[in-house]
Amino acid sequence: MKKLLRNVLRSSWVQRAVGFFAAEWLRLVWLTNKFSFDPPDIYEIVEPQLPAIFAFWHGQHFLTPFIKTKESHRAKVLISRHRDGEFNAIAVERLGIGTIRGSGDHGGAFHRKGGVGAFREMVQALEQGYNVASTADVPKRARVAGMGIIMLARESGRPIMPFAMATSRFIRLHNWDRTTINLPFGRGALVGIEPIIVPPDADAATMEKLRAALEANLNEATRRACAQVGRPEQAGHG
Repeated sequence: MKKLLRNVLRSSWVQRAVGFFAAEWLRLVWLTNKFSFDPPDIYEIVEPQLPAIFAFWHGQHFLTPFIKTKESHRAKVLISRHRDGEFNAIAVERLGIGTIRGSGDHGGAFHRKGGVGAFREMVQALEQGYNVASTADVPKRARVAGMGIIMLARESGRPIMPFAMATSRFIRLHNWDRTTINLPFGRGALVGIEPIIVPPDADAATMEKLRAALEANLNEATRRACAQVGRPEQAGHG
């Protein structure tokens, strides 16, 4: 039975159907939630610094395609090669975002999961004027920022833009990253925290300091986004 279910989920028609439904569901959520922006002029602040690396916590990622508000805001997002990644890739491409397939893991599975190729592709995308979006967590360790995005910023010379999005109505899954499924007809908040710049000559100590700063900034963005939609009890947990 498990094998049959696994084969069904891997079939292209099921993946396309799920991806299509997910994209249209997220579009409904975005259109029916009244969003606030913190700071209010966040787009005016960010635009002169594009292209940039947009960082967010895993499990808060579903509405991130909608931060792209103009056709000139070209963007690509890093998505894993895992089966679940196929659904995500189909959904975000339907929402007008390009995909880079691979792992953000810089541990022992980095080569096996396509991490080297994905890293190179992200650098090239930034050089070509695309914004690049990626979760910041170490895989399977929620709310622990990895070194991958810091390395990407050092190599590309582009700023990291930490941000969080939250809605007042949601369903939370009991998985490793406590995934939030946003619901329509409520309030939403997008919070951006000051950019992080990684010098091209940053040594290990500097990179660790900036990694910790990214982690703290993402937690603060999450706390503020949750508080603004009336979810202070969830602050720090998406």
